[in-house]
Amino acid sequence: MNDNPVIELARVSKSYSLEHRPLHRLWQQLRGHLPAGQVHHALHDVDLVVRRGEAVGIIGRNGAGKSTLLQVICGVLQPSAGTRKTNGRIAALLELGAGFNPELTGRENVRLNGPLLGLSAAQVERRLDEIIEFAGIGEYVDQPVRSYSSGMFVRLAFAMATSVEPDILVIDEALSVGDGEFARKSFERIMSLKERGATVLFCTHSMFQIESFCSRALWVHDGRVMFDGLASQAVVEYEAWQARHGASMASDGPVAHRFESAAASIGAVRLHPPPVGETWRSGLDDLVIDIEMRTDPTLPNPTLGVTLLGSDGRAVSSAGNWLDGQPLQRHADGSARTQLRFPALPLLKGRYTVSVFILCDRAINPYAAAEHVASFEVVQQDLRQGIVDLPHRWCHAQP
Repeated sequence: MNDNPVIELARVSKSYSLEHRPLHRLWQQLRGHLPAGQVHHALHDVDLVVRRGEAVGIIGRNGAGKSTLLQVICGVLQPSAGTRKTNGRIAALLELGAGFNPELTGRENVRLNGPLLGLSAAQVERRLDEIIEFAGIGEYVDQPVRSYSSGMFVRLAFAMATSVEPDILVIDEALSVGDGEFARKSFERIMSLKERGATVLFCTHSMFQIESFCSRALWVHDGRVMFDGLASQAVVEYEAWQARHGASMASDGPVAHRFESAAASIGAVRLHPPPVGETWRSGLDDLVIDIEMRTDPTLPNPTLGVTLLGSDGRAVSSAGNWLDGQPLQRHADGSARTQLRFPALPLLKGRYTVSVFILCDRAINPYAAAEHVASFEVVQQDLRQGIVDLPHRWCHAQP
C-alpha cells in the first residue's frame, strides 16, 4: 500500500424524493429542491479517503446506506451534495451482467460492454479469448444470452467485469460467484487482484470475512460513518451496538439456517450427550460436537470452523482447524467426519447454539454453513456470574 489516494469523498450526501407521482417528481428535479418530509437521506456528509492497495470492508445492517455508498463511489449514482474523486479503473461486482443484451450472443455482449468498462475495441479483442476461456461456457458463447442458465450468465459477467485489471475492485456481498470449481476460480482471481495491489472495497454481513480479508473497515448506520479504523475494532463496535439494540437476533430466538454449494455440504451435526442428565455441567462435562460433511475431492483441502453463540446471538467462542494446525482428514470421495471437543466446558449457565462452517483452503470464502444447527444448555451449582469461567488465582499480599 502507498499513500496515493484512489478514492476521495468530501461531505458526500445522497437524497431521494419520496414523491410517488412521476410528474411531481420530475418537477422537483427541475426545481432542484426536495420538500421537507418528502425526502429519504441515504447518505449524510460522508468523508472518506482510501489509498492504493487498501482492502476496506463496509458493514452495517440492511438499509444503512452501504450499497448507496458503493454506487456513489463507482459513479453509478451522483451525490446530491459533496464531491467524489477516483483515480484509476473501477471494476464493480454489484449487479453482474446488468448491461447485457439478452438478444445478443455472449461474444457480442463482451464486445459491447468492453468500452463501458474502459477498454478500447483493440483491448477487448486481445482479451476476448481469455474472457471466454475463464467463463468456461464453451460453444454457448455464440448463442443468445437469453438461452443461458443463471450460472452461465454469472460466469460470463464475472469474467468480463474482472478482465479489465482494475485499480479499484468493488464487491457487494459475494467474494466468489458460481458453483464448485468456478467459485474457486473467481475467488482466486479476486485474491490475485488484491495481492497485485488493487484497492478493494468489500461489503458483507459476514464479520469473519471482514476480519479475514480486510485490514480496515467502515461501520455505516443510517447513512453515516459511525466508525472507520481497524477491521477487528469495527467488528467489536458494530456487534456491541447490535447487542445494545437487540439487532442481532429475532425476538423469538435463533433461527436455524443452512446453505451448501457444489464445493461442500454439511450433514449431521450431533452433540454427544453429557454423562448425567440432558444439560452440561459448567466446568465438569466435556462438550463434544460430531460433524459429518461432504466436499469436492478435486478442490484443495477446505477448512472447518465452529462457533458457539449465546441466546442473544453473539459469538462467545469459536474454533478453526487451520488455527489449531489440524488439517481436515478426508476420504477419497471427499467425505469426512470430525469431532471437536471442549474439555470441562467453561461456559456458565445459559442456553447456547452451535454453528458450523466449511471454508476454502484460505479460510475466507464459505462453501457451506449450518447456523444454529444444534443447541444445548449449561447449568451450574454455584453463584458465578457472566458467560465464561476464566482461569484465575487468588494471591494474598504480605502485610
